[in-house]
This record gives sequence, structure tokens and C-alpha cells, in this order.
Amino acid sequence: MSDTDLYSLDVNDPTALKRMLSDGFEDWSKQAASTGFCSRPVRLFGQARTFDRRSGQHLHTFDSRDLPDSVLYVRCGNRRASRCPSCSHEYQGDMWHLLSAGVSGGDKGVPESVSTHPLVFLTLTAPSFGSVHSSTRPGAQPRPCTVNAAPGLCEHGRTRRCAEHHDAEDARVGQSLCRDCYDYEGQAVWQWHCPELWRRFTIRLRRLVAAHLGMSEKASRDLLRVQFAKVGEYQKRGAIHLHALVRLDGAPTDEKPFPSPAVDVPASWLAERCLEAARDVEVDAAPVDAYDSARVLRFGRQVDARPVQRHADDGGDVSPEMVAAYLAKYATKSAGDVATEGTPNRHLKQLRETCLELCGRALLDEGFSSPYVLLGKWADALGFRGHFASKSRRFSTTLGSLRDARRKYHRDREQLETGDDPATTDDFLGSAEHTVVINEFRFVGQGWLTTGDAELARSAADAAREWKDARRAALRPHEKGKNHGEALLHS
Repeated sequence: MSDTDLYSLDVNDPTALKRMLSDGFEDWSKQAASTGFCSRPVRLFGQARTFDRRSGQHLHTFDSRDLPDSVLYVRCGNRRASRCPSCSHEYQGDMWHLLSAGVSGGDKGVPESVSTHPLVFLTLTAPSFGSVHSSTRPGAQPRPCTVNAAPGLCEHGRTRRCAEHHDAEDARVGQSLCRDCYDYEGQAVWQWHCPELWRRFTIRLRRLVAAHLGMSEKASRDLLRVQFAKVGEYQKRGAIHLHALVRLDGAPTDEKPFPSPAVDVPASWLAERCLEAARDVEVDAAPVDAYDSARVLRFGRQVDARPVQRHADDGGDVSPEMVAAYLAKYATKSAGDVATEGTPNRHLKQLRETCLELCGRALLDEGFSSPYVLLGKWADALGFRGHFASKSRRFSTTLGSLRDARRKYHRDREQLETGDDPATTDDFLGSAEHTVVINEFRFVGQGWLTTGDAELARSAADAAREWKDARRAALRPHEKGKNHGEALLHS
């Protein structure tokens, strides 16, 4: 990689030139690299003192005043690509490793034997809240936008149908045909209770597994355990839907944390139980205020559960690598990512305003005892308050374990290259085997100090991601040319 590739920036920015020509540029570059060239790093001021665990001897002190800007830069850690491409890219890579280990095994402390366990790729969607513009699926025969809608006009004088053909990039895709007919309040309430729907789904699935085995849930836990990893994704209409990998294991022990199921059941059997559980679960949602009515919430009709192919000769196109890459990709998305760039999205704006309105009505009616008192806080997430990525305890490794391993790798590599024990960001935030670090830092801000610094970090981050993606593609030739999302959603 050439220097021109690494620093393809606007050299007319005087602050960038000033930084590059300064005596401390090399030290600043090392510190920026330690954050992964984060877009909005956290700035900390203070010191860290390192002591020997055994003797209590003071080994050394790090002081942020010794750094070029007198502050310590730390990654923001934001998973959303729209906020920080660098941290999001790292989070996506961690999620891929976590999911890949859970579906294929042989990595990250997960045995290769899990690749023989029944595994299902599950999709749960929201119900319909009104007609919206839709696009033709990639590779499918073009069709009118709302071909199944009733003909004529709605009660507000707007047409119920759209006969145009929209591609996926059309800004109208996901927009309601009639804003007055669309149930914005119902969608906001459904999004608010979606985490509870998922929780009840996992409970119902475990009970159905036991019932079909002809035993109690407690007895079935000695034979089968349901493990899962779930990711949320926004549709164009702003409704959240859930993708999950559901796997059957045996009862874990200290010696075998990922045992095979004691009962031999096919993945198709597990898929049937997932579909049955999705149809059964419901949540009774309380009214927002005295002018509202109670709702019974369920998942939508478009529920899909398909077995994941475990061997090359199984047939089908839902492979472990595809589902891992697909879920990892969508773990970094947010509500704002569904809008077409540069185009105002009135539909999503109305959803945000509805969340704020319902929160205000709930406060006026019941005060802080209302179950919707925090709905306004989640208005930017369109009412969804759940985790975008979650898993059961024994599905795979953890994000914390992956981050600890990366910190140790970078610390050991730097010590090997320098031949001494340098004070790095990893040393300040963690402790080595025989040392303890006492941190005394305080938050002083977020982001780079100048626009020039931000541009330097951005260009270096772009080049680093390009290099990492090229290297990953070379190491995973089976993924080349595949669109995982299209294969999974439209096959």
C-alpha cells in the first residue's frame, strides 16, 4: 500500500498539513492507529499507575500530558456504520467470528462437533400496519408495486394501489401509500414490545421441544438445550424484523460445554417447532392512555425457518458461512440506514414523531408509572428498545473474549517489536497477568481536535478497511461474488 493510498486527503486543509509537519506526528499517528483510526474517539485526561501484584512495587506511571495532545484517545466502540465506520467494521468482524464459531465450530473455543448439531435460520417479521411501496426482488420478474391491494380509493381519497415498478434504490420504497390510513401508533407500540415477543418465543420454543418429546421441560433439559444468536434488522418501512440462528445442543458439563443432543432429531423438526412457536406467542399491550385501546401483538405472517446445510452435498444455498456473514453485516445497521441517502424520509419522520407523541400522552395520563414512559427515549430507534444482537449463553464465545484476545495480541506484538514494556492504550484499560493498573482518567470530550486530524484518521481508516476486506476475501474464496442477503431472503 502506497503513501498516496493511505493519505488520499485534502492537503489544502491547514490543520492537516500542520499535524503532518509537526515534530510529534509519528507519536500522534501511533496513537491514532491504536484507536483503529476511530471517527469520534473518546478523549481522556489523567494517569495510570502500574504495580506488581506480588510485591506491590510501583513499576511505572503513564500520564496523558506526555502525549502529543495531552489526552489519551480511546475507541468510541459504536457498532453503527453511520456513526463510526472503523469501530463498526471491527464490530462486524467480531460478530462474524462469534457467529461462525457457533455454526461451524473448530474456532474460538467451540469444538468442531457443533457443525453436526441441528441448526435453523429463522426470520421473524412484524405484521402489516398499512400499505407501503415495495420493490421487485432482485432477479425476479418485475411486478406492480402493490398488486395485491384492493382497487379504488381509500376513505381519504388516495389510491390503494401503485402500478409502478420500483427498484430497491427507489426513495418511495417503504413509504406509506396513505399516511392517514397507516397505523403509525400500532407500529410504534409493536416495536416497543418486540423484545418481549422474542423472550416469549424462546420460552415457548423450549416448551414445544419438550412437549413433542413427550416430557416436561425440566426433564428435556437433560437431553436437549436450545441455543440461539439473534440480530435485528430494519425493513424499508421502518419495522424491525429478527434473524436468528437456532441450534440444538445436549446438556452441557464442565468437560463438554457444547455436547451433541442426546436425542437424534433433524433440523427440519427444529424448523417446525420454530414456526409453531412463532405462531403461538402473543403479548397483551396496555393502552397508551384513556383514549387508546389495548392491543394483542403477534409476529407477522412472513415467518421463515429453514435448515442450514451442514455439508456440501446437502443441497440448498443456506450455508453456515452465508448466514454468519449476513447476520454480522446487519448487526451494524441502524434505523437511519434504511433511508435513501440525500432524500427526506417522511415515513420514518412520522414514526419518530409518533413515538414522541405517545410518550407525551402516556406521561399526561399515568405519569412515570406508564409502561410507555421511556418510549420517547427510543424515538430515533423507531420505538425498538431491544438489543440488536444477542445470544444465549452457550451458543458460542463472547464479544468480550474476542476483544480481550485482540488486546493481548496487540500488547504482545508491540512488546516483541520494541523489546521493552511500553505503555499503550491496552495497558491502561486492562491488566497483565502479574500487574495491576490503577486508572485515574476523566472524560474531556469526544472526537479529534481539528478537522485535519479527522481527515487524516478517516483516510487511514478507509485504506485499512480496504486492505482488511481484500485480505479476508483472499482467505475466504468460497464467499467471492456471493450476495448473502439476496441468497437468504429471496431464494
